[in-house]
Amino acid sequence: MVGVDWGKIPDVGAVALLTCAFASVARRGQTPVSRIWLTGWLLIVLHFFAFIFLPAGGNLGNAATFVGLDSLACAGVLFLWASIPYRSQISSRWMVGTLLGASTLYLALLTYFPTASWALDATAFLFGGLPLGIALVALRRFNHPIRWVTVTLFGSLSIFLLLFQNRPGNGSDLALNALFFIVYLACCIHFLYAYHRGTTGTFITASGFLAWASVFVVAPSLSTFLPALHLESEVWNLPKYVVAVGMILLLLEDQIEHNKYLALHDELTGLPNRRLFQDRLASALERARRTGTQAALLLVDLNHFKQVNDTLGHHAGDKLLARVGAILTGRVRRSDTVARTGGDEFSLILEEPTSREDAENVRKSLTQLLKEPLQIEDHTVRIGASVGMALFPEDAPSLESLCIVADLRMYAEKYESKSNGESRRGSSSHTFPAVEAQA
Repeated sequence: MVGVDWGKIPDVGAVALLTCAFASVARRGQTPVSRIWLTGWLLIVLHFFAFIFLPAGGNLGNAATFVGLDSLACAGVLFLWASIPYRSQISSRWMVGTLLGASTLYLALLTYFPTASWALDATAFLFGGLPLGIALVALRRFNHPIRWVTVTLFGSLSIFLLLFQNRPGNGSDLALNALFFIVYLACCIHFLYAYHRGTTGTFITASGFLAWASVFVVAPSLSTFLPALHLESEVWNLPKYVVAVGMILLLLEDQIEHNKYLALHDELTGLPNRRLFQDRLASALERARRTGTQAALLLVDLNHFKQVNDTLGHHAGDKLLARVGAILTGRVRRSDTVARTGGDEFSLILEEPTSREDAENVRKSLTQLLKEPLQIEDHTVRIGASVGMALFPEDAPSLESLCIVADLRMYAEKYESKSNGESRRGSSSHTFPAVEAQA
């Protein structure tokens, strides 16, 4: 077909396959960042596809030029936005919106009205003026150092465009290369700020972004100073593939870390699970043995959780467990450990400095806190708890025996609480059900 560059088909196929691989990996653990990245890669596919029709000339050729360039610029802005740690800020949304709008408008003018210098100058000013204006307006409510990096980079782009875009001969080429260089250099800087961890995925992605930005300086420099040196276009596309591979590795690394976290933590409450709790308890007892100090183990069993679960449903029961986990965590020190070790059972490790009196005070306060009514959705519930406490090494000299002592004391308290409850119900017609009220 006349006007179609069939040589671009392999590039389209390669980047499309990488995008499909990225989407497949991202689907297993979708996050806001992975969705933004995927949108960016779909735009890169559009960029390659549009450039197939560049030789067509006329309206089709102009449309292909504009769509190809704009999709490349918008993809870069989205990659940049994905690395911003304050994306939820409304000023951040305004910032990315202005950059997307300014890029699209500028590339449309450069494609269809390259001689309209006044319009190009006005749009070039937007690259620097709008981000600066947004940053200053939002300064009293929000400020972040990486935002000023964005403002500085695009302010520099604005100045460069105003100086060189109307230059006879190669002004448009200089403007295009400067725009893409700043966009992808900003991606590299923001990415390094957001992912300051020494992993393979981070190194490959950051290197790819840096190489991607460098293409827009190295390629025109070589064509100017070494015109006899010819490199295939695929060479300049390599950084795109490097970034794609790096992002896929990052997603896999995040999923591995998440799986490791789930292996040691309760998914519902975010607290350590029994496996991690046993490891921390062993470490705490070893430290206490080595330093000649004490450590306390508290086992907390919720008295009326099953009644709440049966009455209000599992959804309310899950919220109740999460609320109890937060209450327990808020009562102890950061150096202590709170874990969910069973369905409605929690365990606590109190480390140095700990005495029997300290541990007993914690036990009593937990019992009292869990007696208080809790608001779960539209319901007020009372659950109560039985708390068994054992002190190492005074009550037991080993991990197993310490757990047995705490467990026996917890069940003894539960039995005593149940017996007292039966006595009260025998002498009074007034009872206190777990679910007291419903709005």
